[in-house]
Amino acid sequence: MTTAVPAAFGGIPDDALVLANRALAPHIDLAATSRFGDDKWDLSPCRHQAHQHALTINFLTLPVQFRQAAKELCFAMLRYDLPEGEKEMSASTIRGMVSDLKEFLDWADERGVRTLREITTDDVDAYRLRVEARRHTANTVGRKRRTVCNLWYFRRQLISDALSIDPMAAWPEIKGPRRRPAGPENTTDRIPEQVLAPLLMWALRWVEEFADDVIRSQDDWLALRNLKTGYMGIVDGTTPHERITALLQQYRTTRRPLPRGKPRGGYKHQRPPVNVFHLCRQANVDTTTLRREPFWSMIAEAIDELGLDDSTYMTTEIRGRLDGQPWLRGIRYDDVTRFTNRLQIACYIVIAYLSGMREAEIKHMKRGCLSVMRDEDDHPVRYKVTSQAFKGEDTPAGTEATWVVGASVATAVRVLERLLPPGQDLLFTPPPASRSSDLGSSSNSVMGVNATIDGMARLVKWINEYCAEHGRDDSIPQVNGKDWRLVTKQFRRTLAWTIARQPGGTIAGAIQYRHHSVQMFEGYAGTSASGFRHEVEAEQAIARGEQLGDIILNPAPQRLTGPAAEEAEARLASLESEVQFSGKVITDRKRLARFMQRHDPRIHPGQFVTCVYNPDRALCRREGDGPSLTDCQPLKCRNVALTAENADAFLAWLQRLERALANGVILAPYVRDRMEQRRAELTEFLETNNIPTNMNTTTKETVR
Repeated sequence: MTTAVPAAFGGIPDDALVLANRALAPHIDLAATSRFGDDKWDLSPCRHQAHQHALTINFLTLPVQFRQAAKELCFAMLRYDLPEGEKEMSASTIRGMVSDLKEFLDWADERGVRTLREITTDDVDAYRLRVEARRHTANTVGRKRRTVCNLWYFRRQLISDALSIDPMAAWPEIKGPRRRPAGPENTTDRIPEQVLAPLLMWALRWVEEFADDVIRSQDDWLALRNLKTGYMGIVDGTTPHERITALLQQYRTTRRPLPRGKPRGGYKHQRPPVNVFHLCRQANVDTTTLRREPFWSMIAEAIDELGLDDSTYMTTEIRGRLDGQPWLRGIRYDDVTRFTNRLQIACYIVIAYLSGMREAEIKHMKRGCLSVMRDEDDHPVRYKVTSQAFKGEDTPAGTEATWVVGASVATAVRVLERLLPPGQDLLFTPPPASRSSDLGSSSNSVMGVNATIDGMARLVKWINEYCAEHGRDDSIPQVNGKDWRLVTKQFRRTLAWTIARQPGGTIAGAIQYRHHSVQMFEGYAGTSASGFRHEVEAEQAIARGEQLGDIILNPAPQRLTGPAAEEAEARLASLESEVQFSGKVITDRKRLARFMQRHDPRIHPGQFVTCVYNPDRALCRREGDGPSLTDCQPLKCRNVALTAENADAFLAWLQRLERALANGVILAPYVRDRMEQRRAELTEFLETNNIPTNMNTTTKETVR
């Protein structure tokens, strides 16, 4: 057995603070944190993000002969006592490394190894074969290899025991292309459009239509459970008899059937399955009261008159509407907990997709984070939310940042503030009616990543069950025969893709994609080192590459016309020599992204023009990495090239001018003169570029 090396001989003192060199969360007393001699180390004081789980290392789970060396390794990493060239690691990364370390040490213990020094090259090779036989991903194999190598890299810090051989001799690093290329390329799957559209629609329904019903039902639920100070039941009366009489009279007045409960045996006369516990809650009497006379006879008479419902429903009035009808006949008592969680998840989906905020940034939103700018008529013109940004910041505690958002996000924030009691500041702590088992967290902690993922899966399940029950066709479809697994980081990735592609249509019929793009760039990218602008620009580069691939593959003799057509053809030829376009669809988007980053031809396809960008002759702007197509002056700029689609757009515009001038009697003289001038300029431009202006076109008019 390996024993601890005394401090007098260079060992680490048992009272050494393992987090002494770490930045601790506010209000943490360093003296109260874990020490080297403890069998369990609590790394949670290093957490600066509220949604992260508690971090602990339990050395008692490791084979006893390796515990001291494992402690010394973790101590060196936590105290930044690193070999030359080693990078600093976060506490959560070190905790994850311990899991891989335990796997290796358990394996060594099973082989009868008593010290790390006994491990040979053959042992490492045998462990490598074991890991590779389990068909892990390349990243996982590399991580496990790295953990074994740490026992060699940190050999000078491992005073009690260390490897005597370099594991790389038996387990060399695999050379080859990296799984995640460096740079702005994002490999996160985006949410398929057929999943995103109904998901966002239902999330908005929950936030905008169903939220009030859910919140009011939570208030009633809390009252029934005596969680509100001074609550004395839903009926007046000082004695149980008076309160029970008043309660049954309320049921008669509203003609509501009594709540049904689960059948229970052991009572005389085979009593009907009325929910006695719920009636006791409503009347604020002991649970045994209604089973005695004369109360049971009073209940039986009410059942004979009103009947039993199919379940136990809250008395909360349903005001939310779906297709003009109430979305539910009522909210069941047992559903209140689940519905508050569903509502919180729906708010998360709306905020995550329509703001572009990261997971940590959303989970640190607090009560009062929403601010509204209004015009002189007191109409809201801009919404902003404030939270903490962590990635790319200089401090682990993060930096306050502001995001410009739309009205739907503002509504979601207000819903969360109503859902939680005034004393809860963080908006993604569990609602008061929720159960910690459903959230996967304690009642005073912020919802973690896994709890959010599970919550989204439960919401999708509810949506599909609801649609099946009500014969609706707007359920969440499967993808390739399987339910799509939603994860938190997909929303930001999908929004970046959407903004880059700028498809037609709107978000839920209200927020225009292009308008949202302006909000995102103005608010989010401008106040935090978020990288969102870079993600969008990377997506735009891929989209341009695919569009340029279509032009390259165009079999027409003259693919482009216009002042910059010749230069465009030369740039396209250069791009074609670097990238192989196999068919109409680009088969390797990652490779295309890398080539667009390295060999960007600076050709920007647009609706009316294909800009062959040269900043020295651009009329839109002469600074930056590309043109501003919204400020394009296509009839004058020498950077303009035209595809067949561009020509169709100009012809559609010309046709609209012709039709408007045909009704010229209703036009003011100045307006008519300007339109005639524009028609002449446009006709001259098209004829100069060999585009016949008298051709018929069925191009759909897209110019407004």
